[in-house]
Amino acid sequence: MEKAVLQKERKYVLAAYLVDKEVDAIMQEDIFKLTHINYAFAVIRDGKVVGDHLKNIDKLNQFKKINPKLNTVISIGGWGAGGFSEAASTPETRSIFVDTAIEFMKAHNFDGIDIDWEYPCSSVAGIASSPNDKYNFTLMLRELREKLDKLGQIDNKHYLLTIAAGAGQYFIDGTEMHIVQQYLDYVNLMTYDMRGSFQDITGHHTNLFASADNPDGISCDKAVGMFEKAGVPVEKIVLGAAFYGRMWKGVKNANCGLNQKAETTGRYTLSYTDLVQNYVNKNGFIRYWDDSAKAPYLFNGDVFISYDDEESLRHKAHYVKEKGLAGIMFWEYSLDKTHTLVDTLYKELQ
Repeated sequence: MEKAVLQKERKYVLAAYLVDKEVDAIMQEDIFKLTHINYAFAVIRDGKVVGDHLKNIDKLNQFKKINPKLNTVISIGGWGAGGFSEAASTPETRSIFVDTAIEFMKAHNFDGIDIDWEYPCSSVAGIASSPNDKYNFTLMLRELREKLDKLGQIDNKHYLLTIAAGAGQYFIDGTEMHIVQQYLDYVNLMTYDMRGSFQDITGHHTNLFASADNPDGISCDKAVGMFEKAGVPVEKIVLGAAFYGRMWKGVKNANCGLNQKAETTGRYTLSYTDLVQNYVNKNGFIRYWDDSAKAPYLFNGDVFISYDDEESLRHKAHYVKEKGLAGIMFWEYSLDKTHTLVDTLYKELQ
């Protein structure tokens, strides 16, 4: 009985990544449903954290007046955003990075910092990298945690420190997650784009489990298992969901398009809004459900689309509860103008 009561009282993370230009897309009722907003993105320029390109950043303070329990976090980096390897490389450059990150956080009344380095020890996104990133990433996060805690003692507050982590072995190999996790409140697992830009074989990009058609493929469940094995407590893992789909064109017309060769990679993306308006059981597209993967997909005989919807998100929410994960985050809030996906996650995580 006591365990059941504790589970009922537990507050799961429901975190939205929100890009600066879409601040006005936020619905007032969703301000109460979300626990965190990760604001995307501050960047590193000349070793310092800057955000002079963010034009709507101070509107977040209006959201916090509406819901004082809402946590706002400044996310630094993102795909193709460089400067991390250089900033982490020496004690002097780390201090400049950390100090300017915290100054920026304080200046805009954020409740914490989210590091989105894609990825330590890798130049796949066209950024500088070094084998030393593995250790420097740890030192950077340790210094951030120490200085956030020092500030927190003055302000009588706990400042959040999180990371966005790639959902594969490559991220674990490029980091020391067993050490890093102690400095973090949450690890936001980017369990989306697990198939897409680099593959010309269709497949699920944000599936909960491996498909029976591709049992060795990546999945949310496998990613969670990797991070757990690497030393990250499950209660710090936040599972990623996608408010967008990935599209392949020129797909072989077999197996409803799933796991088939295509003429393109899955580099094309569509918002959930667009999917609902123009693709789901419309214009020749049929929605299929892969029950082994707990993932929907669309096919019209030539074009294949992988995405998350209400049904797949219900399964993700149940998985979070069963596994004892911290909650769910998603990219990106404004990609669902139907507002059904936030509502589904909110109801299922209650």
